[in-house]
Amino acid sequence: MAAQMAVNSGASLWGPLKELWETVEGAVWRRQSESVHLLDLQLKKHKPHFLSLYKNPPKSAEQRDKVRKASTEGIAIQGQQGSRLVPEQLLTEALILSDMFDMGELAALELLLAGEHQQPHFPGLTRGLVAVLLYWDGKLCVANSLRSLIQSRQGKTFTLELSGELVALTTRFTDELMSQGLTKRILSLVSEVNVTREFERLQKQRGLGNEKHRKEVSDLIKESRQALADSLFSWTCQSPLTKDDTLALIGHLETVTAEADGSLDSVNLSLVMALLYCLDVSFLEQGTEDREDLLQALPLLTERDYVFAVHSRLLEESTWKIPGLQAVCRLAWALALRALSQLPQGSSLVEFTESDEALADLALLGDVFLFMKEGMLGCEGFTQEEFYIRRLHTLITDFLALMPIKASRSVKQLRNRADEDARLVYMSLQMGSEPPSSLRKDLDHLMFLIGEFYGKDPFGLELGLEFWCPTESLHHTSLQGSYMGMILQRPPHKQVVLSKFVRQMGDLLPSTLVIPYLRMLRGLANGPQCSHYCFSLLKTNGALHGDNMQGMAGRPVSWELLFHSLMLYHENLRQDLPSPEATSLYRHPPTRGITQREVDGLTSYLQLLTTIITWSENARLALCEHPQWTPVVVVLGLLQCSVPPVLKGELLRCLAAFGKSPEIAASLWQSLEYTQILQTVRVPGQRQAAGIEVELNEIESSCEEYPLTRAFCQLISTLVESSLPVNLGAGLRAPGFDPYLAFLRDAVFLPFPTRAYCHAAEKWEVADAVLEVFHKLLRDYEPQPADFVQEMVELHGEQVPAHKPPGHSIMFHLLNDSPTLALCLSLLEEGVRQLDTYAPFPGKKHLESAVLHCLCLLELALQKEVVFMDLLRESQASLLVSPLEQLLQGVSPQTRRADHIVNIASYLYHNSSNPEAAFQSAKILRHVARYPNIQIRLVGDFTHDPAVSDKLMAGFVECLDNDEAEETVEKEEESDTQNKVARIRHEIKIHILNLLITSLELKPPNLALYLLGYEVKKPVSSTNLQDPGVLGCPRSCLHAILSLLQRGSEKRSGPVLSQQAPHLAELCYQVIYQLCACWDTSGPTMRYLRTSQDFLFSHLQHMPFSLPSNQIAALSQMSWLMKTAAIELRMTSLNRQRSHTQRLVSLLLDDQPPTQHTVDGESGMEEETRSVCGFLHFDTASKVRRKLLCVLDAIEFSQDIPDLLQLDFFERAQIELVISNCEHVNEQGHTVCNVKLLHRVLVAEVNALQGMAAIGQRPLLMEEVNSILQQVVERNHVRRSLNAKRHALQSWRSLVETLLTACPADLIPADDRQLIIRDLLLDLHDKVLSEDAAGELMPIVAGAVFTLAAQLSQSILSEQQQGVGLDGDGSSGFASIANSALHLILRKMLDFILCTGGGFQRLRAHLYGSLLYYLQMAQKPEEPDTLQTAGKSMWERLTAPEDSFSKLQRENLSIIESYGTALMEVVCRDACDGHEIGRMLALAVLDRIVSIDRQSQWLLYLCNSGYLRVLVESLRQDDGALQGLLTPQPPLLKPLYIYESKMALLTRVAKTSEGAVELLRCGLVAQLMECQVYDMVPDSDAHRVMRDPSGFIPSPLDRYRQILLPALRLFQVILTSTTTHHQQGAPQVLQWLIVHADTIQSLLRCQELSMGALQELSLLTGIISKTALPGVLKLSGEVHSAVVMEFQGHINRFQRMCLSLLGRLAGGERERLLKQAEAVAPGDPAERREEMEVAMQQVCANIMEYCQTLLLQSSAQAQFTICLFSPSGSEPAGREGAQLSSALPAAASSRVPSLGLVLYLLKSSAADFSRFHQSHRQSLSKLQGLDQLPPEELKELCQGLVSGPGGVDKISSVQRSLLAKRRLVQLINNRAKLLALCSYVIETCLFVLWRHLEYYLMYCTPSDPKDALLPGATTFRSRFTDDSLQGSGRGLGLSRVSQQDLDQLQTDMATGFGEALQRKLLEVEGLYGEVRSRYTFIQALVRRIRGLLRRTKS
Repeated sequence: MAAQMAVNSGASLWGPLKELWETVEGAVWRRQSESVHLLDLQLKKHKPHFLSLYKNPPKSAEQRDKVRKASTEGIAIQGQQGSRLVPEQLLTEALILSDMFDMGELAALELLLAGEHQQPHFPGLTRGLVAVLLYWDGKLCVANSLRSLIQSRQGKTFTLELSGELVALTTRFTDELMSQGLTKRILSLVSEVNVTREFERLQKQRGLGNEKHRKEVSDLIKESRQALADSLFSWTCQSPLTKDDTLALIGHLETVTAEADGSLDSVNLSLVMALLYCLDVSFLEQGTEDREDLLQALPLLTERDYVFAVHSRLLEESTWKIPGLQAVCRLAWALALRALSQLPQGSSLVEFTESDEALADLALLGDVFLFMKEGMLGCEGFTQEEFYIRRLHTLITDFLALMPIKASRSVKQLRNRADEDARLVYMSLQMGSEPPSSLRKDLDHLMFLIGEFYGKDPFGLELGLEFWCPTESLHHTSLQGSYMGMILQRPPHKQVVLSKFVRQMGDLLPSTLVIPYLRMLRGLANGPQCSHYCFSLLKTNGALHGDNMQGMAGRPVSWELLFHSLMLYHENLRQDLPSPEATSLYRHPPTRGITQREVDGLTSYLQLLTTIITWSENARLALCEHPQWTPVVVVLGLLQCSVPPVLKGELLRCLAAFGKSPEIAASLWQSLEYTQILQTVRVPGQRQAAGIEVELNEIESSCEEYPLTRAFCQLISTLVESSLPVNLGAGLRAPGFDPYLAFLRDAVFLPFPTRAYCHAAEKWEVADAVLEVFHKLLRDYEPQPADFVQEMVELHGEQVPAHKPPGHSIMFHLLNDSPTLALCLSLLEEGVRQLDTYAPFPGKKHLESAVLHCLCLLELALQKEVVFMDLLRESQASLLVSPLEQLLQGVSPQTRRADHIVNIASYLYHNSSNPEAAFQSAKILRHVARYPNIQIRLVGDFTHDPAVSDKLMAGFVECLDNDEAEETVEKEEESDTQNKVARIRHEIKIHILNLLITSLELKPPNLALYLLGYEVKKPVSSTNLQDPGVLGCPRSCLHAILSLLQRGSEKRSGPVLSQQAPHLAELCYQVIYQLCACWDTSGPTMRYLRTSQDFLFSHLQHMPFSLPSNQIAALSQMSWLMKTAAIELRMTSLNRQRSHTQRLVSLLLDDQPPTQHTVDGESGMEEETRSVCGFLHFDTASKVRRKLLCVLDAIEFSQDIPDLLQLDFFERAQIELVISNCEHVNEQGHTVCNVKLLHRVLVAEVNALQGMAAIGQRPLLMEEVNSILQQVVERNHVRRSLNAKRHALQSWRSLVETLLTACPADLIPADDRQLIIRDLLLDLHDKVLSEDAAGELMPIVAGAVFTLAAQLSQSILSEQQQGVGLDGDGSSGFASIANSALHLILRKMLDFILCTGGGFQRLRAHLYGSLLYYLQMAQKPEEPDTLQTAGKSMWERLTAPEDSFSKLQRENLSIIESYGTALMEVVCRDACDGHEIGRMLALAVLDRIVSIDRQSQWLLYLCNSGYLRVLVESLRQDDGALQGLLTPQPPLLKPLYIYESKMALLTRVAKTSEGAVELLRCGLVAQLMECQVYDMVPDSDAHRVMRDPSGFIPSPLDRYRQILLPALRLFQVILTSTTTHHQQGAPQVLQWLIVHADTIQSLLRCQELSMGALQELSLLTGIISKTALPGVLKLSGEVHSAVVMEFQGHINRFQRMCLSLLGRLAGGERERLLKQAEAVAPGDPAERREEMEVAMQQVCANIMEYCQTLLLQSSAQAQFTICLFSPSGSEPAGREGAQLSSALPAAASSRVPSLGLVLYLLKSSAADFSRFHQSHRQSLSKLQGLDQLPPEELKELCQGLVSGPGGVDKISSVQRSLLAKRRLVQLINNRAKLLALCSYVIETCLFVLWRHLEYYLMYCTPSDPKDALLPGATTFRSRFTDDSLQGSGRGLGLSRVSQQDLDQLQTDMATGFGEALQRKLLEVEGLYGEVRSRYTFIQALVRRIRGLLRRTKS
């Protein structure tokens, strides 16, 4: 029981019924697939609802009790666990609702709950009022479903062409319903359900809300009644009713009452038509295939009882409530009986069929035709149903054609009776009395009925054609023969009879029947063919009776008669005209008047004429060109006469119809001007105006009726559209349209609100008519520069100002605060006020039309104002105008508020009733929204009043929610109103979305934020978006957009909007993206989309969208969606929302099929196969394509380009120029050609051609113009297509890049990541390398390839760092990705580079980057130097297996070489010339390939092809740019980067001896000698202030070092590479040193030893140690002694400086420098210190190497050696160190350093060695036990490698251990380098020490001061020279050595070189020498020194 008492939250009386209607609609009207099955289920479920139509569930005490307790005990809700407590108030409302609708209490509670849930969709209504709407909506859904089901049946009248299965289902179902009394139920409901009665019931319980709610409820009730009646009507159209049902229907119709105006309401009309179809047998004439079946099913033929019952009922004497209705039914029955009597089966019904005539007479007595005209045609719904019209047509034509002879005689009787009546009328008129009222007017009524009925043809059926028989003889030559194999047959009998009726009625027509006959003809002439036949009839009539011209009566109606009569009237009335001298035209009453009867007759005649010429252009031209009739002249003449305004109105309408032809319009303008209908020329001395203006002001105003004014506006409107001559009125006045415009504006428009009106509706008709003219004038106006120049024209010998175009004048009035603008705005205000009442009022249609014209005027003005104001500004004319958007901000005089734009926006609220006005309103708002300053004010205006704000918001939301909008409408369906409205509604949505997009680009507050539900008065980011209704949140445009997009997203077919309205979907996605991308709105939006909607996942799973018809829109949709997804991935990654990120990543990248989406019954075979595959590990079977790759597949890279123009007349170059001039940037930012503008330009060009030849060729020219336009349309399409593809590819790329770079790395396992990147790379390359790939897409692909290559490289490197895939099983592949895949990627990259050809250099920059990343993979990572290499023998190392790096590198090289010189050429060319980044990367690629090219193929090509020489020679050209870089504020750093790249490549080339020799041959050093930039050392202090605050741009000194250091490194490499050969390098480098000697010396003298300075010194000392040697001078081959002397001097200086530098670095300054480095270093101080230590050690090693080389070069024996150090053993630690550091550089260099310094260096190096060795061992052990290291230590190790505060905490543990490992390897290798340097320094120190000690202690002869003049002293002195070999004689500042010095030296040395030091040195050799492959001489040297010291001691 509890389950039964549960509440359905969707309301069983609404939700399920809505679902039912959607299913029925989907199946019957939308023809959705799989709908039959769903429909079957729904019909079974809802059958009780159809059987008990509209019956509510009954009340029950139990339910009432349950509901009452729901506030305390709660109530169960279906689909939810537990029970819910319901507030007391809600329960009270539920019980009221239950009583009001007499329904079950639970059903009432459900409705209220549903109302509460739906409340956000109905702003301003309470839940109870919403529940009332839902109740009636549920009823309407049932009624609509029933109607659609019945309409889907197969039957006798129409077919919907549905599937047989569906028709069988609906037929079976509806048959069951009908058999269970559906007809009677419908009839009783139609009687019971009544708007008035329901409203009374609702009113009592306050169940009615505001006007809109009342309107909606009444509409729902009316529609549901109508749907029920339509159901019955549809049934009778298709199938007959049973006898009882037919009688019940007749019984119902007996009681029907008419409306106030005598017409039926639309519901009763449906029931009448249902009965008429019941009594219809005309379908049997059609002779369709199923005629026999239909005959069998027709109860009229098969059931005698049926005929008897109906016959008896209709012959009853009793009168119905509407006698006319009874007459119609009797007539229909009479005609049915007549038709039956003609059928063979009808013979059994003779007794009934004989009384058909009697029935027809009864019908005529009941005024049947009058009722048909007034009661049926007068009903508004009649013209909206095609089958009503067809049935009534059958009824009328059957009456005329199928009546028996007696009946057709009745027409004659009618005619005779009419003749007699005419005589009676004539007599009574003669006697002056009223005609008798008892006259029968059946024939009049019949004619009026025919005229009225055929005069309206909303469906374009042209049924009146049946009344016209082609008059031409069948034997006419043009009609002979056969058509399509059929001989032309005679027209059907019925058509002949009807045609005869029309013709005969026109013969000898009595005067009383003239007007009815003319009305009938007017109706029958309605339509293009009918009008032609009618024209011919009147023409023939005139020709046949041309001789008989006496009197109007008795003559047939003809053109002759009409125009003859008009001429006579004109003749007579013209004589009454006063003389021209008279002051007024219309003062005196005419002597001969025109009677009312004549006016009526003429009016009917003119209306007939107007109808014919409106439809038939041939008739128009034939009549106009007729020499005797001259209709235009006669009509214009009559207009000048004194005739009533009504007749003048008809005359003007007639002229308007003639004016539809441009040929006639042009002459009509001149005639109008000539006749001065509107006085445009004032006669001198005339006191008062004349013409139509007087009529308006004096006659029409006093009568309070304005037919003439309205007709004049219509005439002007037609003429303006057809043609508007520029020189109108030339010669008589200033030419132009101005007087007409002034009259319309000042005399018609501006005074219209203040005039009095007899009929209220006419006020709006006048406004509508005049505004239509303004609208057309402004629509056709294009501002031109000439409009702003005041031109003068000559008139009567005077110069008068010329008139401007009318559009210009209207623009001027709209761009000023003019009365015209004020009236337009007040009209809009009035329109809103009237529409808000939701009540009908007179002239509503015309008011709506006038409002629409006002809106169009404002929209056009906003559209044209930019050009208008630009031209005005350029012309410097004295006009003053204001932008319309500012004028719209003005204050309304009525409300005293600035609410004009609010009024305009209010029309969106009425979009359901006025879609066109809403459309224009949206366009205006979009124009106004472009201006940021106005947006801010608008937000204020919109939100100022909460009620207005809610209403406006509801309007916008309602427009977006509208379900009736449709995007694609075929051209031929334009006329279909429903489709047109659907298209307009769609356009409104488009404009609103564009408005949102535009507004979102402006700063807040803006309209978009307000409309989308964001905060506009607080910070936007503080918005908390909710579902509508939650926390009082209203339904906003964002909710509407999301519901549009979400519809269908849960189904397999995907979002419905993407398929049905692709462009709309694209804009919706764009709005969502903009909200996510904007900084302010991103947070709230993404939070809402993620939590409430699961938006992205549900939409991404349906990608790629497939729309074969609109590929561009599909791509754009995907673009915006992918861009949004990229943002979402980035944000969720940053916020560590792993599950969200993981879900999206899996969706996009998984290649396993998703487990959801398996529909029941789809498993079976597949699952078995899958399980088998799983068991056998056949993974490939279950793989699916990754979604990212599917999306890439959807982007078609090929693009069809239209062929070149083939032109015969125009010049191609000129046309291309015109096309480019017509190009503009559209809203999407794409350059397209404005086709309309181009068309205008080309047509103007064609029109400008003169001469007969041009006229003859005009059709050909126009054809060519069309082909050009077609071509341009194609080009535009191609551009849009390419842009869409580019955009989609860009979005795809950003999504891929975000996935791979921004998402946490551990979300995608390394092996998967590599496979994904492999797939992406291969697919991208496959697409881009296809032959027809568009070049425009290549740059994006190249960018994506670059990112993917970088990610692949990074992934592989990190995998190797983690120790996976290093030297495992080298055979399978490299890391997780197979070598073959890598090779394939490399080949495709190289193909891509080559396919770009000569162009696309910027694109290749990306590809070079990709190639570099690829080649980087094969680079062996840095390994820790464990100092254990000596453990392996040379043989072991040579025969070791090839590791995977070398293997891959070798294979890579062979692939690269397979491309031969083509690839070399491209890379080398790019390296030498072109875009800077491309050059740098090409140089880097060359560098990389040359480094791995063991065969030197590339190097050989570089040398042989001359590229190397070009590169070398370009260095001198770079000099100027490099010098510019050293200014304090450099322009750009590009030259520096290119220089560095070049030097890097040259350094790489120089690493091989062949390369170095080639470089020297190319004159490298000579080029660098000429570079002056090396001499421009910046002053470090001066530029400290100029540092870039961001730190990106290095200081001038750093920039200088970036220029100098690469050159020094290059020299060092050249020196190293050329030593083994002829040592060509050293002399050249020495020359460079000497050329830049000043700079070099200043660098060596450097006071402030920073890190940069130390780097310079380490390189400089290295070069000097190899070049500044005595031996180099010999090699240089210099013979000139002066040059040699100069060189020698420079070398001496270099030597002195190096030695003094050693004093600084080896002495005490060293520690100070290291401490200073730690204090200054911005980064990791430890790392900084290590770099400094290495640099210092390097400098010391270089200088010691220099000393050693000098010693060795001077002499092989110690006794002849030069001495570099003085014989002093004291160490410089304290005193000397301090002196060295504090002394001036000059003083320092003049002193000779002592041997104590070398000893000090030896000691400190030994100490350092043991320290470094210790550190090396510790780091090595840490590296081996990395996993066991404590977290703090790991953190400390990572600190230097992670930037930013707290950076270490943010990274994952895996990454932390990787960084720690990298840091440890760095430390180990650093220490290994330091150990090598220390060992070398120790060795060289020992050698220098030994050499000097050997000399001093063994060969040196001490000298005393007194021996100074002896020759020996000179010899000794020369020992200390730099160059004793060449006898320079220059000393090093040491004059002599005394014995005391030598003794002191020995003592100091013995002390310093003690046991401890010796042990330490031997320990060094033990620790280092053994593990290295080379053997040191430490032990030998220590032994010798020890021996020297001991020997001399002894």
